[in-house]
Amino acid sequence: MSELFTTLIDRYTVLRGDWGVWLDLAVVVCATVALDLLVRLLFAWLYRFVRRTANIWDDALFYSFRGPLQGLIWIAGISVAIHIARPENSDAWLAYLPQVRGIALVVLFAWFLFRLIRSVGANVLARAASRENSIDATSADAVAKLMYVCVLIVAGVLLLQVFGVPLSALLAFSSIGGIALGFAARDVLANIFGGLTVYLNRPFSVGDWIRSPERDIEGVVEAIGWRATTVRRFDMRPLYVPNAIFSNVALENPSRMTHRRIMETVSVRYDDAALVPDIVQEVRRVLDEDEAIDSDEVILTYLDSLGDSALKLLIYCYTRTTDWAEYLAIKQSVLQRVQDTVRAHGAAIAFPTTTMHVPGEVRFAREPAESEQPQEEIDPDKVQSERRRAVAREQRRAEDARGPDSPTEEG
Repeated sequence: MSELFTTLIDRYTVLRGDWGVWLDLAVVVCATVALDLLVRLLFAWLYRFVRRTANIWDDALFYSFRGPLQGLIWIAGISVAIHIARPENSDAWLAYLPQVRGIALVVLFAWFLFRLIRSVGANVLARAASRENSIDATSADAVAKLMYVCVLIVAGVLLLQVFGVPLSALLAFSSIGGIALGFAARDVLANIFGGLTVYLNRPFSVGDWIRSPERDIEGVVEAIGWRATTVRRFDMRPLYVPNAIFSNVALENPSRMTHRRIMETVSVRYDDAALVPDIVQEVRRVLDEDEAIDSDEVILTYLDSLGDSALKLLIYCYTRTTDWAEYLAIKQSVLQRVQDTVRAHGAAIAFPTTTMHVPGEVRFAREPAESEQPQEEIDPDKVQSERRRAVAREQRRAEDARGPDSPTEEG
């Protein structure tokens, strides 16, 4: 083996004498390509074992190492090739080669950490969803974003050191620049700290239904960013709320309710006042036996008040479910059975009525009948005059009928 290795070195020395730098460059390039192919084959072989394991870290490391490791191989190969080639008049720009190489290494380092954080977060959430573990997606997203910020800060410090900026000058600049930045970006920082408060206190999570009685904010949380939170209204319009608002307003989270309340008032006629105790007792028994109503919570069925036109019965209880559609179905069933109970006792649901009391006897005016209508007085002279005029009209009509040539009667 040693003789073979010695023979290869001797032949390479002879060839290098003829080809020189070009042979060195060819060797470096071939070695880089071969190493890259070897890494690809190695990862392809490891993939068969990684996908069979239940550990989330080997998947994350496999996904995170592959790209940055191949990039590191090519950076090393190109750096060696440039040093071997050394073209003429290249000393001026070769002086910047360490800085360029340092920037590339920092970028690869940040790329590796970004891929690792994203892969671990995705695997943790997927494993929690499959096993129904209580891992909050909002908390996982907050931790991932915080780690991204830390990686960016570390990468920025490393880049400044690559350019030769001392750490003491960096700290002095950060203190002065931090004060100026605080005044210039006061609102932005307020939103960032508001988002941090939301992440830490977790008054709501992605997918929760939130509502603010002080502001016109109501809908389902879609995303929680560092500056604003996206809320999808029930009319499907998005609402972008700055995170600083959540530090100054009262907020309701109906998604975290344990029960839904039924509080209704049923009106019964005053004529059925004697039946009210039996009706109330029967309604209470019906609610106690209903499996959809939580009997461990408060159940109230009482005569609540004496209304203007009816007796008011209070129905107060809690459902076991918090789903809106199921709650409406249970409420409809409860109200229907309350009506059936009222009718079964011979009572009736009251409706608004008004009773008027008038002192003394009430008399109504009656229009006289046609036979009772007063008749007009008859004037005899007027009647006689009308008769004579009627006779005269008859005579003229008869004369007109005979004509001028008609024979006359002789006596």
